[in-house]
Amino acid sequence: MPPASFSDFASIAVGDRRSIVRTITESDVASFVSLTGDDNPLHVDGDYARRTPFHGRVVHGMLGASFVSTVIGTQLPGPGALWVAQSFDFLLPVRIDDTLTVACTVTAKHERDRIIDVDALITNQTGQPVLRGRGRIRVLEQPEVRGQGASSTRTKVALVTGGTGGIGRAIALRLAASGLHVVIHCRSRRDDATRLVSEISEIQTGSRAMVVHGDLGDDRDVVAVAEAALDVHGAVDVLVNAASARITKCGVDEVGLKAIDAQLAVNLRAPLVLAQRCIPAMRENGWGRIVNVVSDESYGDPTEGWSAYGIAKSGLAALTRYQAAELGRHGITANCVSPGMCRTPFLMDVPERAQLVAARRSPNRRIAEPDDVASAVEFLVGAASGHVNGQVIHVNGGAWMG
Repeated sequence: MPPASFSDFASIAVGDRRSIVRTITESDVASFVSLTGDDNPLHVDGDYARRTPFHGRVVHGMLGASFVSTVIGTQLPGPGALWVAQSFDFLLPVRIDDTLTVACTVTAKHERDRIIDVDALITNQTGQPVLRGRGRIRVLEQPEVRGQGASSTRTKVALVTGGTGGIGRAIALRLAASGLHVVIHCRSRRDDATRLVSEISEIQTGSRAMVVHGDLGDDRDVVAVAEAALDVHGAVDVLVNAASARITKCGVDEVGLKAIDAQLAVNLRAPLVLAQRCIPAMRENGWGRIVNVVSDESYGDPTEGWSAYGIAKSGLAALTRYQAAELGRHGITANCVSPGMCRTPFLMDVPERAQLVAARRSPNRRIAEPDDVASAVEFLVGAASGHVNGQVIHVNGGAWMG
């Protein structure tokens, strides 16, 4: 009985070897001629072949080589193998009734492209090499791994940072209404978090909610937030980074490193660490969604004095693109939602005149509501967005179009 096929790319190792043994028959040659139309008399006419330097019929070289494909397609790596390139040297003629041992050995792996290099060797019954070659094979992923995975059999879990803020709260409610269990992160507004849990418990979807506390400006708290969610649920399938550090207005010529570090900690470093903690389970399940809430400060006209905030949010947008590029093959998508001016507690620091100006600049003639942002997040988390990856959805009513 032949060895079991490899089940996935990760299980293949350099040095792995598989082989089959085949005895060439008259019917093999006839079938090859019927399939290819290659009726060269050297292969099919004994009288003609005896008058050549071979003194007899020679089996088609590619018939023997085709058994290399048999090894590749059935054993190493097995189903899902796709030839990319090959090179064969035909060393000795093969005759009818020869018994061939066809062996392939992995010589290299290319993780990024899911490609393996193999050496092929065919020997006859006397141990003489009749073919030597090499090939490059792409190992396809099983279709069910993309966008399905083990997580599809259970209720998915979302971790929402900044869950008691205007946008975070709306997102938590939307995802709970969609049937997800929700882990609500908050830093200090514990009463608001408790009320939000109560609201979610009244939604008739069976969703459960819990609260985790932590200061995302403290690396230890960031790890604790992720571990608390993982300890209870075992996995976080959806990570929504909606938390944001409070903006302290300061000109670009005066802003200090401390202010920039504070923004980077909450808006960039925390989302990175949280994702790193959640990705292993997402990868194992073959499904995950990362949604980072950035800002139109990174795309439209910058607001004077908001340089530290804009720098950090721009960094988060860049991180999202790298997450998308590197994780997509595992069924994990990463996208941004970028609100323009939105009716949240942040507006307390924005003059009413500036709010009116922002509304007039929008073709929709209003500023965003938290639920507008939550709707975009809901889309990116849902089944309809499975092939949306590395993108930015601007929620600004058309105030900035790019």
